[in-house]
Amino acid sequence: MSTHPEKLQTPEKQTRLIRHFEKSSIEEHNNAWTNLWDTDNSDMWDRGKPSPALIDLIEQREDILSPIAVDGRRKRALVPGCGKGYDVVMLSLHGFDVVGLEISAKGVSIAENYAREELQTPQAYNFGSAWVNKFERGSVSFIHGDFFQSSSVKGERFDIIYDYTFLCALHPTMRAQWASRMADLLVSGGLLLCLEFPLFRDPSLPGPPWPLQGVHWNLLAEGGDGIVYPPRPDQQGKTGSFERKWYIKPERSYESGKGTDMLSVYKRK
Repeated sequence: MSTHPEKLQTPEKQTRLIRHFEKSSIEEHNNAWTNLWDTDNSDMWDRGKPSPALIDLIEQREDILSPIAVDGRRKRALVPGCGKGYDVVMLSLHGFDVVGLEISAKGVSIAENYAREELQTPQAYNFGSAWVNKFERGSVSFIHGDFFQSSSVKGERFDIIYDYTFLCALHPTMRAQWASRMADLLVSGGLLLCLEFPLFRDPSLPGPPWPLQGVHWNLLAEGGDGIVYPPRPDQQGKTGSFERKWYIKPERSYESGKGTDMLSVYKRK
């Protein structure tokens, strides 16, 4: 059996996902995602557990991701496109006050039910080998709304935002808007954590998931539009709203991206 990442990433589920969105215009993408929730097709992207890479970063690098700010308050985290709420619950168990945002009302309901049960009896997959129970559990809440609409997250700012498969779910023409919205939602000095996936796919291939090789750097550090293949000459000299502080190859990640995922940490200027 071949273990080449591209071979591992071409199951029938991915083909179904691409075909589903080929039928929809960009303006209809929100409805297309909602339809997949409503027809019980969330298995096409569901990973079944929180991010091992994010867990290890939190537990092993408290200097980067302490849940307590210097003034003693608890830090607030946002997970847009939170799915069934795995990462929201895990972050709460590690001491953060967390908000999950999802476009689907059914998705929010599923996440709320998951959180209610999981917080009572957390499963072992929420913790890594460096887990130390040092902080009280943070709060958990979910919002049904559109990430790009200010009414969804009314006037709130966050210390941390985590993105795994949210950016790769968006049509490439929406990437610059994604970066701008991330900057709006973070406090000055706040951190945007990105588990970059998929990095192994040819940039010319369709999505979702859309290939993201070089996209995060172009959007966040260079201030580009995220359409980096081929390079855009009109983007020369631009500067983004973020500074990349760490670029880490995680020891653990999901099987879907193991060996190719990168974890980047960007600081809001």
